[in-house]
Amino acid sequence: MKNILQKFPVALLSLLMITIMSCSKDFLNEPEPTDQVGTDVVYGSREGAEAFISGIMRRMRGQFTEKGDDAGGLNSMLFARTAKGNDVVIGTGWFAYDYENNNREPTYRRPRFSWEFPYYIIGQVNQFIHGVNESEALSETDKRQLLAQGRAIRGYYYHQLVLEFAPAYSVAPDFPAPPVYTELSLEGHPMSRTQEVYDLILEDLQFAVENVGTSRLDKSYINKNVAHAMLAQVYQVMGNWEDAETAANAAYGGDLSSALVSGSYANGFNDLSVGEWIWGLPQYDDQSQYYYSAPHVQTDHSVESYQNAYFNNEFVNLFSGTDIRKLFNNYYEVEESSFRHWVTSKFAFTFDADIPIIRTAEMILIEAEAKYRNGDAGGAHDLLYAIQQNRDPKAIRSSNTGEDLLEEILLERRKELYAEIGVEWFDAKRLQRGISRSGNHRVGSSADLAPNDKKFYLKIPQSEIDANANIDGSVNENR
Repeated sequence: MKNILQKFPVALLSLLMITIMSCSKDFLNEPEPTDQVGTDVVYGSREGAEAFISGIMRRMRGQFTEKGDDAGGLNSMLFARTAKGNDVVIGTGWFAYDYENNNREPTYRRPRFSWEFPYYIIGQVNQFIHGVNESEALSETDKRQLLAQGRAIRGYYYHQLVLEFAPAYSVAPDFPAPPVYTELSLEGHPMSRTQEVYDLILEDLQFAVENVGTSRLDKSYINKNVAHAMLAQVYQVMGNWEDAETAANAAYGGDLSSALVSGSYANGFNDLSVGEWIWGLPQYDDQSQYYYSAPHVQTDHSVESYQNAYFNNEFVNLFSGTDIRKLFNNYYEVEESSFRHWVTSKFAFTFDADIPIIRTAEMILIEAEAKYRNGDAGGAHDLLYAIQQNRDPKAIRSSNTGEDLLEEILLERRKELYAEIGVEWFDAKRLQRGISRSGNHRVGSSADLAPNDKKFYLKIPQSEIDANANIDGSVNENR
């Protein structure tokens, strides 16, 4: 579907735009600018403000740009991280440059998209926050709950920005990071510091957890579980393990028996209503990313798609024969040495295939890692084995201790979340580890990442440097 909103060369100018969309007949099915739907209508009722949130959600799950099928929406950012790992092998089509770890120069599409898309969403949220705060029609209770939804989205997208454009938090909290915008502004702000961005992220997400409701229209919207999950990811990066444990447990509800649904794992990962999904991006036949829908369009080789993602032999061999997650096959009947040897049926691609962003299993494994780091090895084992046993009826509880237990938890994250959210890259970056390509990869050591490699973050796009008087070309000298 073609974008109908004009996108400006500088991300901050999107603060002037407003979108509105709702399933209700009272509002349009596509976002419209302010001069067509007045702010008095949007912020004159809770329903109007919620329609604005629907418009933001629509932009998150749609095609953001027509410049490349690897630059669609949030899922494109996450799959680009997947492509940079060792477990997945990318062919010569879309995401190939991410896979080769060279898609990071100022004029390249990845830096520009990974900068402009989050700032576009943040700009919409800042417009929303301003409108809610200025409204004389909304009650204080409604304002708090609406602001909580907006600030959760803003905090999440600032986290994506700082992950993409700065070293790991544990490495350099004072490193120059993307500018911070919390209000409407026509002036480009200077670079911030990583710590400054994380301070805002925490402020936003903690406000969201305290004020957002538990109910929602569907799992593409923000509720308390989603806000807790977002916060758990941030605490994990920051190494705040006590709060990570609490937030992750709250995100999935703490009930392991209801949090894991083994029967759904092999059903195509395309249904937002599955109990294990906490947050996702819905797709519809007439409102779809179409061929921008990574991971599905990249990994499903059984239908008309890009068929561009394969899997490392060494990774596939980590699964037991009775593990329900071992959804790999030699579709092309090629030799084991070929990078095309293994494909997966984990994701079933159709135009209406929903896209997972956060699942309960991720939260359980964050809680397991947090328990381990908080000195509760027994509790970590319990959570780890709960997932292992759910996924493999013949799983045996391990006796690992110390670093071996941590490595087992990290491996389980890779096995559980492969090709979904770039978990291998995420863990390597936050833990200051490298990523070495081995097995049957299409590329060799030239695409390896050393611990704290500069290739773990992108250069600031030239379009921002050209348009923002407070940022010049020297910003990329140490990138």
